[in-house]
Amino acid sequence: MATGATQFSDLGDFLAIPRLTSLRLAPDGGWLAATVQALGPEPKKFTTSIWRVDVRPAGTPDAAAPVRLTRSAQGESDPWFLPDGSLLFLSKRREAEAAQGIDGDAEAKSALWLLPAAGGEASRLAAPPGGVDGLAVAAAARSFLLGVPAFAGTDGADEDAARRKARADTGVTAILHEDGLVRFWDHDLGPDQRRLLAGVVSDPVGAAGTGSADTGPSDGGMRDLTPDPGRALDDQAFCASPDGTVAVTGWWVADAQRDQRAEVVAIDVATASRRVVFGAAGSDFREPRVSPDGRLLVAIRTEHDTMRRPGDVTLVIAALDAGARGQEGEPRDLLPGFDRRPLTTAWAPDSRSLYFTADDAGRTPVYRVDIQSGEVTKITTDDAAYDNLCPAPDGSFVYALRSSITEPPAPVRIDASNPGADPARLLSPAGQVQVPGHVREVWTTAGDGARVRGWLVLPAAQSPAPLLVWVHGGPVMSWSAWSWRWNPWLMAARGYAVLLPDPALSTGYGQEFIARGHCAWGDKPFTDVMALTDMVVGLPEIDATRTAAMGGSFGGYMANWIAGHTDRFAAIVSHAGLWALDQMFGTTDSPYFWRRIFGHPQTEPERYAANSPHLSADRIVTPILIIHGDKDYRVPVGEALRMYADLASRGKNAKFLYFAAENHWILKPGDIRVWYETVFAFLAEHVLGAPWQRPDLL
Repeated sequence: MATGATQFSDLGDFLAIPRLTSLRLAPDGGWLAATVQALGPEPKKFTTSIWRVDVRPAGTPDAAAPVRLTRSAQGESDPWFLPDGSLLFLSKRREAEAAQGIDGDAEAKSALWLLPAAGGEASRLAAPPGGVDGLAVAAAARSFLLGVPAFAGTDGADEDAARRKARADTGVTAILHEDGLVRFWDHDLGPDQRRLLAGVVSDPVGAAGTGSADTGPSDGGMRDLTPDPGRALDDQAFCASPDGTVAVTGWWVADAQRDQRAEVVAIDVATASRRVVFGAAGSDFREPRVSPDGRLLVAIRTEHDTMRRPGDVTLVIAALDAGARGQEGEPRDLLPGFDRRPLTTAWAPDSRSLYFTADDAGRTPVYRVDIQSGEVTKITTDDAAYDNLCPAPDGSFVYALRSSITEPPAPVRIDASNPGADPARLLSPAGQVQVPGHVREVWTTAGDGARVRGWLVLPAAQSPAPLLVWVHGGPVMSWSAWSWRWNPWLMAARGYAVLLPDPALSTGYGQEFIARGHCAWGDKPFTDVMALTDMVVGLPEIDATRTAAMGGSFGGYMANWIAGHTDRFAAIVSHAGLWALDQMFGTTDSPYFWRRIFGHPQTEPERYAANSPHLSADRIVTPILIIHGDKDYRVPVGEALRMYADLASRGKNAKFLYFAAENHWILKPGDIRVWYETVFAFLAEHVLGAPWQRPDLL
């Protein structure tokens, strides 16, 4: 690496940085299973492995260095512990299949694997024909739950395998939809349906991995708890009660107009009988968590947005036992009056309190709420974002992943008894990075008097620096954490200052701040971005004569809107941006969601006319780089195709970078490289005055 360079100076170095993605605490609290994403044996893809991370802070004399536990080329994910410390995980690894006589030419599917507590080789426990797409384990039993795709009408692995073979042999790829959703984010829903299966690891597992391993594709004798779910379980989170007798899962329900809402149901594992715990018209319930004592259930409740107001988000709690009486007999709001939106939850070991995270003014701190009193305590107060909360068995600490705008996720230990104390850092398998600059918090006052904030990333050397305004997606989210996908330090390494604004609709500022932009995306969200831009370009570190704007998803929408409503920027980059709202809201994977906010375009066209960027195409004078992936089903590629055609037919300066095999995000290492190379070249041409240089691989 050249003198003064960092890992952000070269895209190859950036892509090679390991990325810590999740944590799971062992039952005895002695170590953490961490998943780490890195470039695989082939540089054209990322792969994930599982590592052992010591819970003793870095600098402690006896703190052990992280140890890699899994090494297959296909990678491993979703680690869960059995009570004895054995580790279950999911993998598409093929090494063991040849030895077991399994067809090596068949498409690799995720299967359930087990790594013994004492070490040794992993053994495969179950390999359903459709693979496994989710795992949950009972905390106090040797039982587990699997999310398993299976064809409607099939009973068991043999019938499902026969159906798959029949379709493959005849070349059938068609999917018949009769209810519910058709696609989700980047994949088709169907032709199979997701089911929930319950299983038990019946035999103790020794160091050689002598558990109840299977000998071929099977369901391992597991019990099908949802034999005919339709589309109810698609992409729903699930969990198990500590004793393994109850499965709890999200459950989609559709009305006559195909409007979707999510309930939370409890399923008796012995009888497969199902009952609704959380469910109400006009609300979604998600991310259920059973308390360690098995008595209580908590979930995140999101009210549906309407054309009048944005829905609120809170935590609700109820008794898991249908016959329970007393205070928790009926669901109740656990956070009345708390004006932040909970994101993730984790029970304290005594079941008397709950930890959760929520965005708060550009951070995502950890909170604790007392179950009885409702008292909320902010546990972390630093400029960071926390996720993957893992409370210690004795209640003394909470382990978590901590990140910030300047630091990628790393494992830390939080003192649960000392709110506000700095977290203790653990030794990380991902190492550390050195960012090429520093970050400053900026605030200004919008035209309606609202206070608006953001982060300003400043490069290490150049001053005054050209400015890139980078609008976040969502739209209901915040620039509060590290992002590998939308990384401002790659721009700072090339001399740009980067403004990361949180305009109206952003989380972390209360419900009223979100409401300022509700149903009117081209109003306050736009003027808030411009107000922050006006303030920042007045700083001595910024060159006000060289500015650009960009964004992805909602940020792409805002980039498109900016292009048609101001000529102040020298260049605009729009990734996965919304262009024609009436078109997009009819072709997206979740049209019902957008109809709640904007109404139907044929009977209620007013909001479409007021907020659709395509109606301002004639006014656009700024050069635009349009970027889109063909597998993007949330903002379908038709938005980019129409935008490029609309601009080209008007003689506008536009380029279109198209990814045939990518989705809403750009995820493959090679495609990430050319994405950034193209953005760098486009901005250099129009902001820095450099000649256009087409990336070599394009």
